[in-house]
Amino acid sequence: MEQQLIDKQRIANSFSNAAETYDSLADLQREVGSQLLNYLPEQQPEELLDLGCGTGYFTPLLKNKYPQAYLYNLDLAFGMLQYARENRPAEHSSWLCADAENLPLAEKSIDLIYSSLAIQWCENLKQLFSEIQRVLKPGGKFVFTTLGPETLSELKTAWAAADTHIHVNRFVEQQELQSQICENLKLQSFEEEFKQLKYQELKGLTDELKGIGAHNMNSGQPAGLVGRERLRRFKAGYEEQRLSDGMLPATYQVFYVVVEKPLEN
Repeated sequence: MEQQLIDKQRIANSFSNAAETYDSLADLQREVGSQLLNYLPEQQPEELLDLGCGTGYFTPLLKNKYPQAYLYNLDLAFGMLQYARENRPAEHSSWLCADAENLPLAEKSIDLIYSSLAIQWCENLKQLFSEIQRVLKPGGKFVFTTLGPETLSELKTAWAAADTHIHVNRFVEQQELQSQICENLKLQSFEEEFKQLKYQELKGLTDELKGIGAHNMNSGQPAGLVGRERLRRFKAGYEEQRLSDGMLPATYQVFYVVVEKPLEN
């Protein structure tokens, strides 16, 4: 797997700073997370983990579906957790500030893990799945969404007209993602969906990405300010992709995945 050198502290700071504005801009995230709820099992878990809980938008929905479960809300960004706890408190719940690649949970302690649009910020997917396998009880499930490499393809195309730097986060392909799932986990389902958002002006997209904290976090990004001429070429490159209805598109490639830890013999 290509080393991406994602700066975890930058990610945490970026999302923490976006906590107050996130919910007003995260229409796609809510839509994807709501669809992911349909993949959850009917069987009631005792211990439930929302991995990458963000502002806690799905806390009441998860508690409504599983009222008897103890819910762990975990996120890398302390600011997000603080917002979630203050604005979406829930009984029989805990809020944990931690890295998904190093979960502060006991072995075989969790029945079900729900995670929507969070693991794309992990650098080491093999380590992530190793941790998932460690904390899941036998028969437990990991139900998640993440983004594929065709996400924001229009943004990549526009920046390619401006320079050779990396301006858009890189996301792994389906084959690469599946190859990182450890042997002690079984892939139950893998579905793909393309979602296209539309904007009247490019500023609408860039402001939204900034407002939800989803900046470019990968290595290879340019240092310092982008020059006026490069910015002009970038804007012109995006304008060339304007649709027949006059709108600017932004495409997201979403993976819906269910993984299970087999029962022990």
